[in-house]
Amino acid sequence: MRNARRTLIAALAVIGTLASATACGGGSNSLHSSGASGKTYTFWDPYPQFDASSAWAKLVTKCGTEAGVKIKRTGMDTSDLGNKALLAAQQGNAPDVMLVDNPVVSTLVEAGILNQTAALGLKTGSIQKNIIDAGTTVDGASYGVPIGANTLALYYNKKVLSAAHVDPASIKDWASLTAALKKVKAAGKKGITFSAINTEEGSFQFLPWFWGAGADLTRLNSSKAVAALSLWKQWVDAGYAPKDVLQNTQTTSWQEFATGQYAFSENGTWQLGNADKAGFGYGVISIPARNGGSAPVPTGGEFVTVPVQKDTGRYEVSKKIVTCLTSDANLLPTDTTLAYVGPTAVVQAEQVKRNPKLKPWVAAVASARGRTSGGLGTKYPTISQSMWTAVQDALSGGKSPRAALDAAQKAAAKGDG
Repeated sequence: MRNARRTLIAALAVIGTLASATACGGGSNSLHSSGASGKTYTFWDPYPQFDASSAWAKLVTKCGTEAGVKIKRTGMDTSDLGNKALLAAQQGNAPDVMLVDNPVVSTLVEAGILNQTAALGLKTGSIQKNIIDAGTTVDGASYGVPIGANTLALYYNKKVLSAAHVDPASIKDWASLTAALKKVKAAGKKGITFSAINTEEGSFQFLPWFWGAGADLTRLNSSKAVAALSLWKQWVDAGYAPKDVLQNTQTTSWQEFATGQYAFSENGTWQLGNADKAGFGYGVISIPARNGGSAPVPTGGEFVTVPVQKDTGRYEVSKKIVTCLTSDANLLPTDTTLAYVGPTAVVQAEQVKRNPKLKPWVAAVASARGRTSGGLGTKYPTISQSMWTAVQDALSGGKSPRAALDAAQKAAAKGDG
């Protein structure tokens, strides 16, 4: 029991670290008693911004109806959901079905509160490998079914680039992007916005540059990692990126781009609706790798999971609910419902057919990596915190990129020990 308690405490700390992981957010709702009994099944998700009138809530209700039960849905923010799921499981009161951010899956599995999809008879064979891998643990088993994925790319302002005589098609690597930023600044406009805040959002945004340099999360202070951090520092020092990237979330970074003064914004699929409302022409290109090609980007998105229950007889209905939520027909509108690219090739192709603006995002998702994949699992939050701390130290001028990443590697190794 002592070991179980220690595991729970450690898991709670991990969930807290991952609180601001990706796009979805909002204030938390009060948690209702799960009390799953009879024909009522409980469902938790990280979407407090969606009320009962939303397309998402209506889909959840419909899937319950088709399974012959009523669903009691509770939306709360990511950190609240993870923490309360761990506590509810310890008390034997976990929800029947739960939607969780993909980096949280391995933490919940380590705490012993999620069922394997194979054990439930859920099918995941048609799901894009890199997407399902984000919810696959070290043992190679999957513990949830993704409802879609989002990730990062570069939005650009067509008017700003045109005035600076920059062809977005010419941006193929770091050198050409930096040259474009220099031209934009010389033309009297601003360069690029991104989030370097000291939370998971900052790590999420740094990863394409880190991975695009060829760096590996198991060695934060490699020469390739130093090159990535030096690039960001170069941009801030030269005025190509604003100093407030240190405080910018992905939302406030987008708000800067929406002023029409910036050439580029590193941001996600979830900003497409806002981009259409911005009032200026825009385009989207992949984040370039250091020496050309598209940089690997982190996989964002949630997995539908089935927590362990004392009454295993409930799993059959839970399986029906998950199958409904993740069917091709119901995944298809996720680009408008949740701003997600579907997790299967069939859904992605139909999404692009309906909305050609999703084409670069499908390509970006295809090159995305799970943050906890590659055997990192629950080690990732410690690595991520060390990494975002290094970014803060370097961009603020407190340490050189090399010194900041040396300290990050020591901290990550200590945390892993």
